[in-house]
Amino acid sequence: MDILDSILLGIIQGLTEFLPVSSSGHLEIGKALLGDDSIPEDSLIFTVVLHFATALSTLIVFRKDIVQILSQLFKFEWNEDTQFIFKIIISIIPAGIIGLLFEKELESLFGNNISLVGAMLIVTALLLFLADRAKPTTKKVGFWDAFIIGISQAVAMLPGVSRSGATISTSVLLGNDKSKAARFSFLMVIPLIFGKIGKDLISGDLSYDAANFGSLSAGFLAAFLAGLFACTLMIKLVKNSKLKYFAYYCLVVGVLALIITL
Repeated sequence: MDILDSILLGIIQGLTEFLPVSSSGHLEIGKALLGDDSIPEDSLIFTVVLHFATALSTLIVFRKDIVQILSQLFKFEWNEDTQFIFKIIISIIPAGIIGLLFEKELESLFGNNISLVGAMLIVTALLLFLADRAKPTTKKVGFWDAFIIGISQAVAMLPGVSRSGATISTSVLLGNDKSKAARFSFLMVIPLIFGKIGKDLISGDLSYDAANFGSLSAGFLAAFLAGLFACTLMIKLVKNSKLKYFAYYCLVVGVLALIITL
């Protein structure tokens, strides 16, 4: 994969990570359109690097929130920030279990599996349509809500299911405020991504080829900058925008992906 393709895929990842349109699905479609013939392991490394970049951009955008939450944690008080941390922990349990037990099976689903991506994009569209019909509320994410949203995040490990789309839609369907649902969705993925990367580095699952340094670096930088822009923009859009427009987009791309495979 050349540097230009890496930059393009990085931009796709950075933008689609925060929009409810499936970053993994768009990466797989992008790789197929660009003729990416890398082996699954190389493709996985590139995907992990791009996810790391967007996770880092999330840390930057929510840096004040994170500092505030962590500072309250060490006061050892059962306050709102401490409860929020425990909700995050609860939310990552389902995906953590699925990731540990079915890691190889999940990895095998990546690598130009466009028909699966198309089908899952259509599922994402249906979720967004349902969430769009939910009535506005001011309800905060509860502990049980966090677990249910965590299950949605686990399902979103499939290529083509939008993580943000699935988690935000689930949260909204549970009666939570849209802006609070988006904030929780963006923050809950951070420990999961860094945990996965740490596990892979320790276990040696990620094989690195020095020849790919330029492409990986270019993709990382593109995804990081695009992520900063998309995350900041999405925070403003969630309150006012209707999820059905993203649903239309996912539906169209999903159908086109299925047509391509035919």
